Amino acid sequence: MWVEALDILLQKMKTDGVAFKDIVAVSGSGQQHGSVYWAQGARALLQGLDASGDLAPQLKDAFSLPDSPVWMDSSTTNQCREMESAVNGPQGMAEITGSPAFERFTGSQIAKYVAKHPDLLDRTERISLVSSFMASLFLGDYAPIDASDGSGMNLMDVRTRTWDRKLLDVVSRGHGDKLEAAMGKIAPSCEAIGTISKYMQDKYSFSDSCVVIPFSGDNPCSLAGLKLGKGQIAVSMGTSDTVFGPVETPNLSSMVGCVFANPVDPSSYMTLICFKNGSLTREHVRDKFAQGDWSTFDKLLQSRPPGNEGRIGFYFIEPEITPHFPRKGIFRFDKDGKEVESFGEDASEVRAVVECHLLSLRHQAELAGVKPKALYVTGGASKNAHITQILADIFGVDVYLTAQSDSACLGAAYRAAHGHRLSQHPGSFVHLVDVVGKPEYSGHVKHNPENHIIYNAMISRYAALEKK
Repeated sequence: MWVEALDILLQKMKTDGVAFKDIVAVSGSGQQHGSVYWAQGARALLQGLDASGDLAPQLKDAFSLPDSPVWMDSSTTNQCREMESAVNGPQGMAEITGSPAFERFTGSQIAKYVAKHPDLLDRTERISLVSSFMASLFLGDYAPIDASDGSGMNLMDVRTRTWDRKLLDVVSRGHGDKLEAAMGKIAPSCEAIGTISKYMQDKYSFSDSCVVIPFSGDNPCSLAGLKLGKGQIAVSMGTSDTVFGPVETPNLSSMVGCVFANPVDPSSYMTLICFKNGSLTREHVRDKFAQGDWSTFDKLLQSRPPGNEGRIGFYFIEPEITPHFPRKGIFRFDKDGKEVESFGEDASEVRAVVECHLLSLRHQAELAGVKPKALYVTGGASKNAHITQILADIFGVDVYLTAQSDSACLGAAYRAAHGHRLSQHPGSFVHLVDVVGKPEYSGHVKHNPENHIIYNAMISRYAALEKK
């Protein structure tokens, strides 16, 4: 499906008159954690592609698994616990890989399929992430996994940016050599990995000097797309909500968040905290308490005062990742901390789902050692002025609205430009913003100091109730 999609996209671009010959570098953003299994002999197919035909029919026999495991599979809890037990538990895992073992991460997915298909590694010539798989189609050879996307596998030592042999042995059931050979070496995220394939040159008229920069995951590319620097933290409010940004010193804790290699600065890291109950949870409350209408939701939100008169709610429409809560449920507490069945009015429910989720973002960010000087927001909910005002007031910093909604796609383009610049000046390093310019924003929300005082008093109550 992904190969066919690339065929369609490139053909449409060709029909639309895109001047491929003028493109000097390519990179891309792939769905993080997903994996692709190339069959024995697939490399020869990649290297021998015929420009008179499309990619999909020529690669139909190139895969040892017909489907790609992706991040939505949560069935690998047993594999996660087995991996953690080999490295002294969740904290040991986090100290090596930057994260405790997560079901959605690639390592446990590989373990699941190796157990299900004992001959899988013998049938597999290369295991790619979605990002390196797509890069391979442009390179005409196996593209390496980049360090930033590789951080989301629970297999890479996030400090040395090399595969951890003990974890490879556990995942492969004692065949670490085979698995390491199948995954190849890890590439620095900023460095060119070669020039574009003869197939792409002949079929679409790419220049033979066009360089391929390692493709990376959507979360690392979003950091690049927002051009985040020191002290700048992004909040993406989409289907799931995330808090992420660059850090110089990683907080390798199993209690909160993930640490990845920084995709645009090889000397630093990025931290990411994911919350599963994002926009879909806000939509659930909208449908139940605001007649399914965002305008009504907004009016109800404004009708309650900051702090919601002490009411605190936890809305877990799905099992939550952060904080870890493995079951669904809605839990409400009054101003005295007593659990109640209902707040008794729709407006309090709406105010609670917004305020308490944003309190969670602040609390978890503080646990991860993140203290932003400013927040940069993207995603659908960032368009709501009242939600962004509450966000600013809870964190006590100003909020900037990003001018670009597709930050992952834009970040891939920025990374291509950055990587190309570095390829032209080997041995020297320039920062991303020195190549693509400083961030641009469509709006600015100032925090209200009086409201921040209210939320400062509320955050300790929220944290104590969260522990329950």
